[in-house]
Amino acid sequence: MASINVDKLPLKELLDLETRVKKAIASAKIREQDEFKADVMALAAKRGIAVGEVFGSGRGKGGKVAVKYRNRDNPGETWTGRGRQPRWLTAALKKGAKVADFAV
Repeated sequence: MASINVDKLPLKELLDLETRVKKAIASAKIREQDEFKADVMALAAKRGIAVGEVFGSGRGKGGKVAVKYRNRDNPGETWTGRGRQPRWLTAALKKGAKVADFAV
């Protein structure tokens, strides 16, 4: 491969070269990842093992989260303690209630 003397290149050419090198690096990473995945798949298939068995099926969405808080006035309204507080809980807190009062 020919060597490039970057010390004598003008700024515009250096920036163009930098852009091309970044694209080439990104492309090479993807290519190597794809080759590795293909190698792992082939090896697993050769052994008669599903790749999911080796590495697990991935994280994906988890299961249901247990209810931690329930509205005393309407037991159908619950909250797991994750995300924004529901309106019924914020309204009760404004009236002076405590979150612990609604714990299941």
